[in-house]
Amino acid sequence: MAYNAYPAIPCLRHQSVALAVAVAFSFTLRLAQAEDGEAATITLPEMSIKADKPALPANVPNTVESVTARQIDESINAMTTASVLQYLPSVHVRERYIGDRNGILVMRVNSSIASAVTTVYADGLLLSNFLNNSFSTAPRWGLVAPEEIERIDVMYGPFSALYPGNSAGGVVNITTRMPEKFEAHAKFDYFTQHFNQYKAGGNFNGVHGSAAIGNKIGDWSFWADLDHLNNHGQPQTFGTATKKTGAPAGAGTFTVASGEVRDIDTSGNPRIITSTTGMDHTVQDNGKFKLAYDITPTLRASYILGIWQNKSDATVEPYLKDAAGNLIYGTKTGTASNPFQFVRIGGVDYTVSGANPAYSESEHWLHGLSLKTSTGGTWDWEAIASYYDQRKDISRTATNFGFDSGLGPVRPGGNITLADGTGWRNLDLRGEWRPGGDLKSAHQVSFGYHTDHYILKSDTYSIAADWLNGSPGTLSTNSRGKTEIQALYLQDAWGFLPDWKLTVGGRFERWKAFDGSNYNAANVAPNSKNQTYADRSQSNFSPKLALAFRMAPDWLLRGSLGKAYRYPTVSEMFQSINLPGSLKFNDPNLKPEYVVSGDFTAEKSFANALWRTSLFWEDKHDALISQTDVTVTPTISSIQNIDRVRTRGLETALQAGDLWFRGFDLSGSLTYADSFILKDAKNPGLEGTMQPRIPNWRATLVGVYRASDRLSYSLAARYSGRQHNQLFNTATRQYNDINPNVYGAVSHYTVVDGKINYKIDRQWTAALGVNNLFSYKYYVNPNPYPQRTLFATLKFDY
Repeated sequence: MAYNAYPAIPCLRHQSVALAVAVAFSFTLRLAQAEDGEAATITLPEMSIKADKPALPANVPNTVESVTARQIDESINAMTTASVLQYLPSVHVRERYIGDRNGILVMRVNSSIASAVTTVYADGLLLSNFLNNSFSTAPRWGLVAPEEIERIDVMYGPFSALYPGNSAGGVVNITTRMPEKFEAHAKFDYFTQHFNQYKAGGNFNGVHGSAAIGNKIGDWSFWADLDHLNNHGQPQTFGTATKKTGAPAGAGTFTVASGEVRDIDTSGNPRIITSTTGMDHTVQDNGKFKLAYDITPTLRASYILGIWQNKSDATVEPYLKDAAGNLIYGTKTGTASNPFQFVRIGGVDYTVSGANPAYSESEHWLHGLSLKTSTGGTWDWEAIASYYDQRKDISRTATNFGFDSGLGPVRPGGNITLADGTGWRNLDLRGEWRPGGDLKSAHQVSFGYHTDHYILKSDTYSIAADWLNGSPGTLSTNSRGKTEIQALYLQDAWGFLPDWKLTVGGRFERWKAFDGSNYNAANVAPNSKNQTYADRSQSNFSPKLALAFRMAPDWLLRGSLGKAYRYPTVSEMFQSINLPGSLKFNDPNLKPEYVVSGDFTAEKSFANALWRTSLFWEDKHDALISQTDVTVTPTISSIQNIDRVRTRGLETALQAGDLWFRGFDLSGSLTYADSFILKDAKNPGLEGTMQPRIPNWRATLVGVYRASDRLSYSLAARYSGRQHNQLFNTATRQYNDINPNVYGAVSHYTVVDGKINYKIDRQWTAALGVNNLFSYKYYVNPNPYPQRTLFATLKFDY
């Protein structure tokens, strides 16, 4: 499909796309002019480029980008697995601080609060958390340590029948190490961030350490590693004041306060900041044991056990003080004879959001078992099963206010949420048939069966006293639910001519949601405190098609089309909404969103480089987005199906080795995208407006210079352009974030990182690094990202 066949868009956007094409094309011409001699095969860092005959895709009809262990060592300050993806084209992980448990994977077409439209695997085991489509259900990155990664491959779009509808945005496949001989590794990292925001300032420090050992003895091989992270994260939120309406507060209901900070919010209105909150001290331990047995030279059985533990303290610092200098932690209305129903600042009365400390503790287990052949002949097959168990998942929050810090000798009450028993199970049976008898067969046929089962258990209780150690008291709310998918797929990659390959496939999925319920103690008659929901099921078929053509020895063209269904998660269906009068509305009948996606890619290989440009688009129907239904009275704000959302864009990426002189490698990417709501029957005023949190421009650039076999330098830059935090405001006829680069926004950013890697001898390596070199302040609603962070690393490899 030609790009100019898209419906018309404003001229400025056409100019932007044209500019991207022009820049990429001019760079390509310079590379072409640098070629000399016959086409040859050369080797770049961890990447082979064959200039005379680029490899056609086998049974992977997607655009694929990769990062390897060597590239991580040379150019990425990687304390967590989430951080190693940050320089891949159109890829971003919303890691707000090192060790963030809510690191949502963002790719070409999904936002930073849409977690269920990308899929992450590690050695074939699912790490994605499809219990919700939210900022709070990120992939379980903590189950993979950065030091065990062999490589990561990223596939864009839903073009392979081998993956579920949650792959609409893309798929990440993490491959970890398995030894061929004895090896041992140890690593220690120290890092420090200098942060300055409002009254929060100073250094936030952390350490990261890992150790691993592995060996292959006869037909047995094993790998064991331990990973420890201890980090003091920067503040994630800041308390604010809300002006009281109506008459001034009465005597005995307010306290005169001072010490506030004033600024302008994202909507351009004056704002009062009253506290620093959400300073997360996280201590995470990850243990992994992998055991493999070669039953025959081509048949291997494997078992993986992963354990992830976390303890987290979220601390606070109030700004407000009374006349005697006592700190004020917040207000609480509705309590008689309470002088902290309001605070009076500058003669005006306000309520103040609470500066409430919190604590959480988790212990998650991952079990994986696989049996796989690797003959490379006529038949290969694999069976893989996994079980992810949130064995312990506890979150506690204090309900302190006034002068009470929540951490005194007599602690106040609070709330506790228990999610123990939440988790998922997966089973995949996969086969490969090559009628020609080897990997060069004209047909590469993949087929298989998949099933998954998700379980949600979440209970919130009040605690009468001692929020930190008190037992659960009265049940406040709970959520229950299960979903299940069973799928069959078939796909054939057919090389019907020497330079042509056609990939055709389809995936049939049957989805079921059952055992759904909610409880809310606040509900009053006639609304039931306990809601149960009827079981649901639905079946869909998703066709896939791709055609690749090697039009010249150094040119490859590929077009891909695919359809995918992303079914509602348990939390989306059973979300609670409190309306006036304590009414409650749930929509357990949400329809699955489905996408029709396309990608046209051109790849050009040179003597020392590979350049790719892709045009992509996605038409999403019944998109699941939080909005307000204005066709009912009273209006309802909830997760709803929006009729049609369209996203389209251009992406170009370059990888070059020994570009201008020996030892210098350069890689980079540039992406333009726009995403618009085309039809919305429940809120027609949103038609023609932008989908939130899809940046218009994204770019990466990474340069690595190997001064010698021992010493390398890297310098990298990441850029993200304008995006909106929320849907268009139909009342004011504008987007709310007219002041987009302050706390509370989703801001643009330009971040520069660097690293020096020095191999002291055969076994010892040291590194120094920096992220956000110029300490740029940028945000992802409402949280600030890290400012300048320094890294020091010492590593041992045997």
